[in-house]
Amino acid sequence: MRSIWRTTTRVLGRDLLRDIGLVCLADTIVGISYGAIAVGSGFPIWAPMLLSVLVFAGASQFMFVGIIAAGGSPVAAVAAGLLANARHLPFGFAIGDVLGKRWSSRIVGSHLMIDESVAFALAQRDEERRRAAYWVCGIGLFVCWNVGVLAGAYAGTAISDTGAFGLDAAFPAVLLALVLPSLRDRATRLPVLLGVAVALATTPFLPAGLPVLLALVGVLAGVAAKEPAEREPEGVR
Repeated sequence: MRSIWRTTTRVLGRDLLRDIGLVCLADTIVGISYGAIAVGSGFPIWAPMLLSVLVFAGASQFMFVGIIAAGGSPVAAVAAGLLANARHLPFGFAIGDVLGKRWSSRIVGSHLMIDESVAFALAQRDEERRRAAYWVCGIGLFVCWNVGVLAGAYAGTAISDTGAFGLDAAFPAVLLALVLPSLRDRATRLPVLLGVAVALATTPFLPAGLPVLLALVGVLAGVAAKEPAEREPEGVR
């Protein structure tokens, strides 16, 4: 165990491990809120726990519980969750190299593919660090998320009004905390702000899940703005 820790620390460094640990801690808190909200909304204790193991996608799980609790059909809830998770398709192209070549590692790695693990992997320039960051973050979040959901599910049996504790705000608060540091980069602010504007403008008119997909136009704008900047040095020569 010590040798694994030493190897991981050598590859990733203590600062990156600390950042991953903080995200895992935040995800545990969000998992607690999800479990409490699900059970407080009338779901049996086993339902949020089973979804967390099989789906492992916080946004889709919150969406599923919210739609069912609001009286929507299970078909609509599943469809909305699939739409929200459609962003994993470009994720797969972006970090496909870190999943390995064996089918077993690709299947497990795909299951651990969430926003945080992809973000940590893409932030690393070295291939070994990319792979280590992805797997350490993904496994750590999977464990912490499910532990949090388990604790929250049992807590939900004793909490009648989860909104009174602000638990419903935990998930968007964590996502906001992840996005804010990237806004220091001027090239990142354009796609982020454009995506936010599109999502906010379309949310009142479109079914849940579609505004998130439409917000991806921000990524296209970022790519379009980046290409001229990359070609400019060649013209100077």
